[in-house]
Amino acid sequence: MGSCSQEKEKQMVDLFAFSGAVISGKIEMGRFFLAPCLVLLAVLLLGSGADAQQVIGGSVTVVQGDTAVLPCKLRLTDTTEDLTQITWQKRTREKPSNDNFITVGPSQEPRFVSGRDDRFKYIGNFNDKNGTLQLSNVALKDEGSYTCIFTLFPGGTKKTEIPLKVTVPPFTNVKDNLPTLGTEEVLFATCTAAGSRPPAEVRWLTGDLEKKVRTTTNSIQYDNGTTTTVSSLFGVPTSEINGRQVQCVISGDFLTKEISLPFTIQVYFSPTEVNIRQISEDTFECLGAANPEAKYDWNRSGQSLPQPGVKVEGAKLQLLSLTSDLNGLYQCEASNTYGSKHSQLYVHVASGTCSAAWTLFGLLFFLNVIGAAVWCYYKSGYSQKRRRLVLKDSKNGTNGEAEMLAAKTSQLADVESKNGQYSTCTEGTTSVSLQTG
Repeated sequence: MGSCSQEKEKQMVDLFAFSGAVISGKIEMGRFFLAPCLVLLAVLLLGSGADAQQVIGGSVTVVQGDTAVLPCKLRLTDTTEDLTQITWQKRTREKPSNDNFITVGPSQEPRFVSGRDDRFKYIGNFNDKNGTLQLSNVALKDEGSYTCIFTLFPGGTKKTEIPLKVTVPPFTNVKDNLPTLGTEEVLFATCTAAGSRPPAEVRWLTGDLEKKVRTTTNSIQYDNGTTTTVSSLFGVPTSEINGRQVQCVISGDFLTKEISLPFTIQVYFSPTEVNIRQISEDTFECLGAANPEAKYDWNRSGQSLPQPGVKVEGAKLQLLSLTSDLNGLYQCEASNTYGSKHSQLYVHVASGTCSAAWTLFGLLFFLNVIGAAVWCYYKSGYSQKRRRLVLKDSKNGTNGEAEMLAAKTSQLADVESKNGQYSTCTEGTTSVSLQTG
């Protein structure tokens, strides 16, 4: 119990010493005086035990920022003594001396003794001999011992001490150390539980990465009793470990449940390779591997992008009109904060015209008519006679008609072989060459 119990213990020690002296004969007294002394000693001992049970208090633990209730009640159901005042004293981190700070009288209006603190509220009842206080927005400076004192008439005072313990939850966070691609061990991240009381436990859950990473834990204790605990995660920053999930777990007696902070290991690197792929007849896309994700920029070597002939949307380049104005060397650059890389696209548009196509079509039609006439002539009887004449002339070294027929047949075959190429009218054709640099 409180100081009241300590005083009673001192009284008991003195009485035991006195009674021992009487019994041992160090103090000469008659038998008639010895018996009353022993009776008085027994009454005081019993009375001391009864006082310890008359004031009900208890220890209190509260989280910083919450509200604490300091219980104090006097149990005197069979006494006729009058309660004249309830007094509260405190001895805290802020003020180590034991000073009065609140008194309550029959009016039940609390009176602040050494400065008003509206965080304290009297929630007891004077008539019920209940001196309970409420303390809101508890701070670490409030931690200490609070003494509740009942003043009775004519019996004197009875009191008890209520220890107040304040716990402080930690500020938690995981900090990415921004490791870059490499072959040497580096710090991936740190998990911190800052300013807790009592100290927090911090650990990493790494799953199947247990053999590829390691952890260390360090703590710093401050004068106000709080502690900061830091756990660090180390490993080799490879592409295989990039994107893997781990968890930082924070626990302690002051927490109703563990705090779990998920973390994705990030290995940062500049664009390692940039490729341009054709996704449609007139659209191209630039692709690159990078962390963080790369930004893309299209430009044309030595010239500005032809507008409105092309359209750029992020990594995509679209050729809106297939004309020779688009000809040139295009470059896509992928970049992030760690570097850049580019790839090149050479565009050549071979423009044709509809008038040229129609001219070729007319020539084809004319040659087909001539070919048909030659075929009919060849099949007729006159052609047979003419053939004998030609053969006869060939013996004399002249074959003009036969040579003419062969030439026309060859021309017809050449034109027919090109029939598919010139049967439609197109505005132009595009040839593309991709280069990576």
